[in-house]
This record gives sequence, C-alpha cells and structure tokens, in this order.
Amino acid sequence: MTAASAPGKVILFGEHAVVSGAPALGTAIDLRARVSVEDLPGKTEIDIQGLGLRLSGFSIDSDGRVVSLGSSEESVAAARYVSAVVRALGVRDVRISVSSDIPVASGLGSSAAIVVATLAALSRHMGIDMDVRRIAAEAHRIEKMVQRGLGSPMDTALAAYGGYVLLSDGIAQVDLPPLDLVVGCTSVPHDTRAEVARVQELKSRYPEIVDPIFKAIGVISRKAVPCIKNMELEELGTLMNINHGLLEAIGVGTRELSELVYAARGAGSALGAKLTGAGGGGCMIALPREGTSQKTITAISQARGRAFVVRTGCDGVTVE
Repeated sequence: MTAASAPGKVILFGEHAVVSGAPALGTAIDLRARVSVEDLPGKTEIDIQGLGLRLSGFSIDSDGRVVSLGSSEESVAAARYVSAVVRALGVRDVRISVSSDIPVASGLGSSAAIVVATLAALSRHMGIDMDVRRIAAEAHRIEKMVQRGLGSPMDTALAAYGGYVLLSDGIAQVDLPPLDLVVGCTSVPHDTRAEVARVQELKSRYPEIVDPIFKAIGVISRKAVPCIKNMELEELGTLMNINHGLLEAIGVGTRELSELVYAARGAGSALGAKLTGAGGGGCMIALPREGTSQKTITAISQARGRAFVVRTGCDGVTVE
C-alpha cells in the first residue's frame, strides 16, 4: 500500500483582486486530505470518506469514466477529482481510498488537496517519477480541467509545497513563521465560479471604482508579508479588517460571514477577522490575541458558526 497526504489552505489576503493581476498571499494549514492506494486486480475502485458523505463502490470503466454502483449524483461528483487523476495517469487495477479533515465547498482547498495527494500516492505506487514541482503543475492542470477553466494555481501550489505562497506574476514561496488562526465556517456552501464571474462583471461596469479597490487589496497583500515575518500582529489584524471591508465593497460578503467576522472582533477579542476565499458563503478567519483562541471560538460558535483553530505554514504533500 502507498499513502500520501496534502494540506488544506486559507487565503490570507488578495481574494478576487488576484484574478485581475494583484498579488495574493495564501498559506497551508494543518487540515489534510489523505489518499491510500493498494492493488486490486481486475477492477479499479474509489472509496471516499470524511467529505460529508460516505461513499464506496465506484468503478472506473475501460475509458476511465466513473461508474457508480449506486445512483447518487452527489457520489459521482465527489469522485470526479480522483477519477480525473486516474484518467490522467492511465491507472487500473487499484483501490483508492480517500479521507479528509477539510470541509468541502468552504474555500479551504479540499479539492486541491485531494488532487495533489492522489497524484502523489498513485505516481509513487506506479513507480512514476514525479517531483513536487511536477505534482503541483499537473494538479493545477487537472483541477482547472475539472472546474472548467477556473482552478487557481495557488490552491494546488500550497497543497504541494506547503508553507506560504505569494501569487502575483507567478508562484513565489515565502519563508514566514507559523500563526494560529481561528476558522469560522458558515455552513453555507459557496460557488467560486459564480462569485468570480459576478465580481468581474462588476469590474467591467465600474472599472474606475473596482480597479482602485483591487490595487488597494494588492498593497495589503504585500504589506502583510513583513508583518507576519516580524510578528507585528496588531498591524496584521488591522490589514485583515481593511481587506474584509474592501471585499464587502465588491459584494462578496454575506450576512452569515459578517456575523462571524464581527463576533470574532467583538466578543471574541480578535485582532482582525475577514472572509477567506471567494465569499458568498464558506469561511472566515480570525487572528486571536495571544491566549484568547478559545474566546474567539466561543464567540463565533455563539454566532452560529462552526469554529476551530488551524496552524499556518504547514508541510506540503508527503508520501509514505
């Protein structure tokens, strides 16, 4: 048996602006997707657990298509990333088992982590020489294909390399210390494609308004790097609050996200809080004052969010 795991991620700064060329800063977190592969002569199966569904008994036909032994469309959708890797590598005669700590449709990089971990496990099991750079590139290609041209290179880069990544003209790894953040999930799934399209349409109607907002968000992304490096957490929290306000200005905030953000800043005493990812649902992040993570979690929970602590700057893909 061969096993691999890859981390989830949060976007710290730069959402939406990055689509128009502004820099964005993201980090790998200590929630992981795990994939194991074992030989299964005569058929190929995918078993998926821990993604809000418990699924098993998928087969891959001779053309690499998923054949569900049940009738659930959700089941087929949950296996689409793994089956895309299976097709890309021409895999047969294996059982692929997937589990994950990362909430789906939350903006925390679950699909990228699954693709990267599946590529790493399958390539090692088949004796294919794929270094981390090739895994990151192939994972981005596959995720983008499954998402019909939408996949961000940041998600797959963070799943592969770990640590921190600054995305601007290209992917740049940044050496920064770890942080403890509190994540608050709204339990409202978001549609990244729809949110990106809506913001880009707004930009096309009001470029003289939206372009300066994107420029300001890009400046925040760059200012955040030395703040984290020097652990200037008060200033980092202020940058988070400003960034959140700018994201609300372009319409990607929601009532549920705002309630969690303001609960974290208020009763939770967080230094800063903002939505993370495309918005329209999904999750927010808060930077707690030292020793107050539980207070922040309690405040978010009382605002009807699901809250937990994550550690940033974590390891990328690993293979056992």
